[in-house]
Amino acid sequence: MNTRSIKIRTPDEIARAREAGHLIAEVLAMLKPHVVPGVTTEELDDLCRDYIVDTLKCIPSNVGYHGYPKTACISPNHVVCHGIPSRDKTLKKGDIVNVDVTLTKGGWFGDSSRMFIVGEANVLARRLVTTTYEALRAGIRQVRPGATLGDVGHAIQKVAHAAGFSVVREYGGHGIGDVYHDEPHVNHFGRPGEGLKLQQGMIFTIEPMINAGGAAIRELNDGWTVVTKDRSLSAQWEHMVTVTRDGFEILTPWPDGLGDYPAID
Repeated sequence: MNTRSIKIRTPDEIARAREAGHLIAEVLAMLKPHVVPGVTTEELDDLCRDYIVDTLKCIPSNVGYHGYPKTACISPNHVVCHGIPSRDKTLKKGDIVNVDVTLTKGGWFGDSSRMFIVGEANVLARRLVTTTYEALRAGIRQVRPGATLGDVGHAIQKVAHAAGFSVVREYGGHGIGDVYHDEPHVNHFGRPGEGLKLQQGMIFTIEPMINAGGAAIRELNDGWTVVTKDRSLSAQWEHMVTVTRDGFEILTPWPDGLGDYPAID
């Protein structure tokens, strides 16, 4: 990796990324009461699009991105990522589902995803969702000047493996700002002390995808939807973070509170 290609953001640039991040977190909070048995993933996508366009006066970044047709990626159960919303996919009680959505505000991107449990889920599903959040939390807590991306990835991997789960290796976090997917690539596995050394002003996403079964995945014929090869459940959470003088700031904090999830501090 050419470290000179990693952008170090000014306070004004970070403020613009923060504004976009806070707005996308608002979209996911808006969606929460609508994720119920009987709703279709297309209905959830419509809610996201309308809120981004009509309420926030922003641009839904995913629409048309490399040909993607929808506002959100909605990935239930064994779908790892990039699930295309559909009127034919109805959520049912016990499902777990990730909603990953991005907007653009004044040329700056806000990108985040949350897991939702539809009604009551079984023990394994709840444990996977909780463990994946704890993996995200462990990774973010490594972020500070002088730490490395290997520290971040190792912390995530350690939490997942301790629970008997596996980490998807083909996808990772990414730099973000006035470019949607930028350097650096952020692996969710790694070795302490290895990889890019973090500096104040860097902005990137951390978004671990954790499988209840094996780590192997495959892409469906639609060219987007990625599923677990063994059909086991998968979960993902995503935050945008910036490296501060002595730690990190989450740029996509939940405006509706943390509920039963612990704070990341």
